[in-house]
Amino acid sequence: MKKVAFYTLGCKLNFSETSTLARLFEQRGYQRVEFTDTPDIFVINTCSVTENADKKCKKVVKEAKKVSPDSYVTIVGCYAQLKPKEISEITGVDAVLGAAEKFRLLDLLDGFEKKSEAVIHHSPISAATDYYCSFSQNDRTRTFLKVQDGCNYSCTFCTIPLARGDSRSDSIENIVRTARQIAQTDVKEVVLTGVNIGDFGLQNGMRTERFLDLIKALDEVDGIERFRISSIEPNLLTDEVIEFVAGSKKFVPHFHIPLQSGNNKILRMMRRRYKRELYAERVAKIKSLMPDCCIGVDVIIGFPGETEEDFLETYQFLNDLDISYLHVFTYSERANTHAITLPGVVSMADRNKRSQMLHILSDKKRRYFYEQQLGKVSIVLFEDDAEDGQMHGFTENYVRVTAKFDPVLVNELKPLRLTSINEKGTVEVEEMEHEVLAH
Repeated sequence: MKKVAFYTLGCKLNFSETSTLARLFEQRGYQRVEFTDTPDIFVINTCSVTENADKKCKKVVKEAKKVSPDSYVTIVGCYAQLKPKEISEITGVDAVLGAAEKFRLLDLLDGFEKKSEAVIHHSPISAATDYYCSFSQNDRTRTFLKVQDGCNYSCTFCTIPLARGDSRSDSIENIVRTARQIAQTDVKEVVLTGVNIGDFGLQNGMRTERFLDLIKALDEVDGIERFRISSIEPNLLTDEVIEFVAGSKKFVPHFHIPLQSGNNKILRMMRRRYKRELYAERVAKIKSLMPDCCIGVDVIIGFPGETEEDFLETYQFLNDLDISYLHVFTYSERANTHAITLPGVVSMADRNKRSQMLHILSDKKRRYFYEQQLGKVSIVLFEDDAEDGQMHGFTENYVRVTAKFDPVLVNELKPLRLTSINEKGTVEVEEMEHEVLAH
């Protein structure tokens, strides 16, 4: 029995697809092992959101060959679609598969026989029209369930439409069936993921269903305690979706909403489909219905043309918003995007300074949000991790808590009172009752 190991770079969507690839291998009689367990085959699922992700791919290949010098190394994912020739020339790589080919790798690679040079299976991105149902399993306490792939937006900084193709979705019927299958595995939380999940409902280029109807259907699935929406564009986060989540049985009060800039000039140059005023309205609407809702924000600093005044306007906008944390991305030049043709390149020194300012703001926002939750009772889902005798978990509204390790609590939901914030910035809890919630 040949041994195969997987390594995932990038987003939650990649995790769901790696896990699905692993199940395909197991169905064909391969044994899935850890990265360090001298595998015969490595499958590395790549990301290409930043230049750094490309460098990481090279590093992972190098480590793989150290662990198992005679192994067969296969590269899939976004970077593989964008730069197949470049990857094929990395020492140690045996095969590169594009977006349309990655789920057929077991058939295309014919027993993983090494050739004199790397094999490339790659089609233009227009060929990536099929939708592959994917979800993560046995990787962590929660499951990432892919509901949508690709993107029809043309943000000037982004390569994802070039790497994943047009927006396309599974049907609500299929997703509900998959969710019921996941429920049989004792998973308590499912995170809905995709490239642009608010655009859910396109099949064969035609809009057949809506995201609102998907979440309404999932809310009725027995056996899963929580659903979480991974990330949704502000222009697609409708009042109806917010109102549904506010009254939902299973969808938790947590939204991650990409902003990218708090300056309307920069938003226009990025070709984002909203102004900052709409973003502020979305946050106000959420907080009016769910005062304890956690709101995460993506923001890009150092975009071409972003002056110091533009950045300070973004900083002030974020400072004034009732949000809970930031994901800060430093703009990095990507081939074949419109943004690299724009004037006004921001120096790396300024990019780094702005990034640092927003990271500090994020820490303040998170701490303030956590302080607002102290004294309240929340339902915590504990993870399967132990560090210095402590375990961690998340509340419905994404407060990270810590407690003394107890194997009985792993993957259990437990009502606890949030008491204080420790020096690591996580929240300490105390027992409310001895019984774990009935399922």
